[in-house]
Amino acid sequence: MHENSKPSEISVIIPAFNEGEIIGSVVRRVREVLDAYGQTYEILVIDDGSSDQTAAEAESAGAIVYAHPYKIGNGAAVKSGIRQARGTILVMMDGDGQHRPEDLPKLLQGLETYDMVVGARTGKSKTSLHRNFANMLYNAFAGYVCGRRIHDLTSGFRAIKASIARNLLPLLPNTFSYPTTMTLAVVRSGYSLLYVHIETEKRIGKSKIKLLSDGTRFLLVLFKIATLYSPMKIFLPVSVSTFLLGLGYGLFKIFFMDSRYGPTSAMLITVSILMFLIGLVSEQVAQLRFDRNNRD
Repeated sequence: MHENSKPSEISVIIPAFNEGEIIGSVVRRVREVLDAYGQTYEILVIDDGSSDQTAAEAESAGAIVYAHPYKIGNGAAVKSGIRQARGTILVMMDGDGQHRPEDLPKLLQGLETYDMVVGARTGKSKTSLHRNFANMLYNAFAGYVCGRRIHDLTSGFRAIKASIARNLLPLLPNTFSYPTTMTLAVVRSGYSLLYVHIETEKRIGKSKIKLLSDGTRFLLVLFKIATLYSPMKIFLPVSVSTFLLGLGYGLFKIFFMDSRYGPTSAMLITVSILMFLIGLVSEQVAQLRFDRNNRD
């Protein structure tokens, strides 16, 4: 069922880097689940420049393998999978054994009504404490930007309609932060999003994510996407804070230091007004981009 020349209904995209120990098992489990599901499918393993037997193990298990000549990044592998996929429904999942293929029907059933369905990790998932804490902060910030609750911003286990995913391709980064970008882009573009509860297993092998460097890069990407999709959510609080700082400092000098209002206070208030105006312009640019995408 998974090897045919006709377009598939479901394309499962699995980015992998040095996952030769587990990738074959992941592919076989996905095949078992989708064989029972009853729709045509294909399994794409994107080998991101692995130095082990990842490609060979995936191919022997029945996957279609697309290999990068060198390591480009997890997000780049997902983007390659989106370009190569023939399905009308795209499923992204990790190749390290964390995501349970048995949860695939939950995502696919939700996609009958929603534009994207994301697997939200529950407290029973086998994840580290520091990552749980970081994800909680990321979810809170993303919820503020989007104006709705975000249950799991960084989950890489998701299903999305192919037409929407291809429209988002230019926005997706080449790094591990692609789930964040995709989630914010989907919500801010007016598409519907559903979270379903999943439990993840302990990954096989060593994690590819470096807490300090990838965490810092992730925060920068989060701010970048926030200013891209909802700039006033960033500019307005900073502008108001700067204005109140300038006003407060000026009043403090007048009432407690018997001094004039001063140029520092005037400068801070002027800067706050400029920030607000830049935010307004950015908001208009973002809205024009949304309107253009909707017409396309």
